[in-house]
Amino acid sequence: MASEKSGNDQYWLKSGVINVLQNLTGVLFGFGGFYLMVRMLDKHSFGVWTLFMATTTIFEMVRSGLIQNALIKYLSFSDKSEHDKILSASFALCGALTLLCIVINLIIANFLGQIWKAEEIVPLFMMYSIVYLFSGVLSQFHWMEQANFRFNGIFITNFVKSGVFFAFLAICFIFNIKIRLIELIYVQAIALFLAIVLEYFFVKDLLKFTFQVTSEWVKKLLNYGKYAFGTSIGSILSSTIDQMMLGSLLSPAASGAFNIAVRIMNLVDIPTNAIAVIVFPQSARRLATEGEGAIRYLYEKSVGTILAVLIPALAFLFLFPDFVVSFIAGNKYEETVPILKVTVLYCMLIPFARQCGTILDSIGRPKINFMLVVLNAVINLSLNYVLISRMGVMGAAYATLTSNVVSFAIAQTILHRILGVNTFHTFIYAYKFYPEFFTKYIKPRLT
Repeated sequence: MASEKSGNDQYWLKSGVINVLQNLTGVLFGFGGFYLMVRMLDKHSFGVWTLFMATTTIFEMVRSGLIQNALIKYLSFSDKSEHDKILSASFALCGALTLLCIVINLIIANFLGQIWKAEEIVPLFMMYSIVYLFSGVLSQFHWMEQANFRFNGIFITNFVKSGVFFAFLAICFIFNIKIRLIELIYVQAIALFLAIVLEYFFVKDLLKFTFQVTSEWVKKLLNYGKYAFGTSIGSILSSTIDQMMLGSLLSPAASGAFNIAVRIMNLVDIPTNAIAVIVFPQSARRLATEGEGAIRYLYEKSVGTILAVLIPALAFLFLFPDFVVSFIAGNKYEETVPILKVTVLYCMLIPFARQCGTILDSIGRPKINFMLVVLNAVINLSLNYVLISRMGVMGAAYATLTSNVVSFAIAQTILHRILGVNTFHTFIYAYKFYPEFFTKYIKPRLT
């Protein structure tokens, strides 16, 4: 029993460190690239890039939502003799979905260029088809690693992918080279290709296929993934619809100003993403071996840990938004300051929502998670349309805050009924985090 507990502690510590590093480097590279781009591009061009990335992120989430959790679940807990069939079905689904999304992408490119009054966005969509193909292969490799409780390759290849893109921007900034948006797509494709080649060496021992794609496993993956698919669509729409509607109702520049607040908040979202990656395979396994009580503890403890890390950062952002925006984006985005203060408020609720979705998916309740996300997306869409028309950019911030508060209340009620979750316990765990962390990791090094 002691050795099992020690093994669990090692898994959480090692996995946690790797995933925090992965999210930290990814966000820092992304933030660093944003820091340079916001200075090299004019407001309109930055807004166009913001709208383009928001749209392509939806395509990426469509694919991962349908396949990722299902593949991880079945590779983690199915007999190894079935792994070749599972992988073959997964790659076939991923390929078909990739081609479908590319077709849709090419069809809507001109339409989006017109409604956003940004014709220069059309060639970006055309060229992105290559990027989408490469990212599909890399995503499959990453999911295979995650299913086998490995994270080293994911960390290294994400570092390479993000690092190449950042290095290009840094060189252009240092040598005052004017960049075109289409060149950013070329660099993304090169970075992804390099990451695929590198990741192959981490997963080649797991790459076992059968040339026959079995309908049985295709159906299993689809049946499990259909609600996660809908959840991913609803989730990404909830997080990008405000920027898209700002682009169409106001201007790409307004979308860019709002995106700056979102980018800043991404810096404090690192622990949420890292712990979600670890919790999913652990919660699925604990449900089978320890029951619902372990899942309740896992949710309350993980959310409490995230809150303990987030609260100091969020307090600083709320108290000094002028300094943060000026330091990060310069003096031409003063309109972002009040947006950031509102964004900080609903960022407090993100750990609850993210871990709620992870837990519901892992215990076989993806339909409930799907309905929660769709509800949030509908409320967010409706409020954005009304409030942006009346209040401008601030309307998007208040719409997102309101939809998150409503979804939080409903989700906590559902978790209490299903698992007996007590929301107040998360704050207790957050409070206990600091002395526990000091006792376990700081004090031993001081003595």
